[in-house]
Amino acid sequence: MLVSLFKKLGLKFSLNDPQWGRGSQDDNNRQNQNNGGNGNKKPEDGPPDLDQLWRDFNQRVSRLFGKRGGGGSDNGDGNFNRGDIKGAGIGAGVIAVIVAFLWLASGFFIVQEGQTAVVMTFGKYSHTTLPGFNWRWPYPVQSHEIVNVSQVRTAEIGYRSNAKNKQLKEALMLTDDENIIDIQFAVQYKLKNAAEWLFNNRDQDETVRQVAETAIREIVGRSKMDFVLYEGREKVALDVGQLMQQILDRYKSGVQITNVTMQGVQPPEQVQAAFDDAVKAGQDRERQKNEGQAYANDVIPKASGAASRLLEEAEAYRSRIVANAEGDAARFKQVLDEYQKAPAVTRDRMYLETMQQIFTNTTKVMVDAKSGNNLLYLPLDKLIQQTDSANAAKPATAPAAAATTPTLPGSDPVYSVDVQRDSRNRDARDSRDREVR
Repeated sequence: MLVSLFKKLGLKFSLNDPQWGRGSQDDNNRQNQNNGGNGNKKPEDGPPDLDQLWRDFNQRVSRLFGKRGGGGSDNGDGNFNRGDIKGAGIGAGVIAVIVAFLWLASGFFIVQEGQTAVVMTFGKYSHTTLPGFNWRWPYPVQSHEIVNVSQVRTAEIGYRSNAKNKQLKEALMLTDDENIIDIQFAVQYKLKNAAEWLFNNRDQDETVRQVAETAIREIVGRSKMDFVLYEGREKVALDVGQLMQQILDRYKSGVQITNVTMQGVQPPEQVQAAFDDAVKAGQDRERQKNEGQAYANDVIPKASGAASRLLEEAEAYRSRIVANAEGDAARFKQVLDEYQKAPAVTRDRMYLETMQQIFTNTTKVMVDAKSGNNLLYLPLDKLIQQTDSANAAKPATAPAAAATTPTLPGSDPVYSVDVQRDSRNRDARDSRDREVR
């Protein structure tokens, strides 16, 4: 832009220009007239004249603004005329305007997306700008510093770049049960306030690392070793993030903790073998406890089931005996009532029922006839079988067959084989129960 402006003014600052610093074209023409019209006289060789250079500049500026220069020559005594002084003032004003414009234009700057610019006035915080095209007062009035607020930054504690590259001074910590453990973890964070990040702390990254180390030592110092090594790793990381955020907010560091990741938690290398043996013994103990618990879970339900079954059987036996006794008592009362009404008939009936029960449980019967001492053999089991087969073959004639009863020779009929078979079976069962008692 300055080059084009100088071209419009007609200025040629080139060492190859033979007329540079030796007056304008009009001065050369007048000089040729003074020399007798010899216009072919070459200019003298030598360094450029600074006074003549200044006069040429004023003359060209005056012509640019529509005024004729005064020839750019002096009065013979080396002093500038009034036109030269006025032209010099105009040229200086133009240069001042150009310089002021360039100075003001240097205050424009661009902030990319995900970044923010902190503007400072004479080194003091002024304001924060948003992404885009912004302007501030140029240096030295104001200055700015661009901060990336979307970048996820990482602070490593206990190691550097690799878990094998340990920093034992940071990694070794003391637990609540006076054991030493080796911890490596990483903290990821973003910036939530660029001004606080720049001005409230001197070494920001080191501040975050020291806060992380302080927080992890406090959390581990309040926890047991087994809790930190096994089931409490996630909780320890969560507690560390919360405690770090509280400390950084008190420091007004402008940091937002996003994640805390445990890279490695283990005992020190010097006692790793002994710790592995202790862990293995603990696992064996848990395994044996689980096996014993599994055996107990198998045996106890079986024993409980057997006990419940025995209790139910005993309860059923008790209920059956009580019911039978109550039935016998009720039956006895009914028989007593009938006996009081007809004693002879009841005695005969009871005698017949008793003999029926006896003969039901006997397969062979010997009968002594009154006419002689001959013994008569009655195969009752055969008779019962024949009667059952006949009933099965002729169910329609069963009532007629049941009406026929065998008679003893020389005596009255004693009983019928098929009369009230169900009642006989019930009486036989009751009699056996009484014999068992």
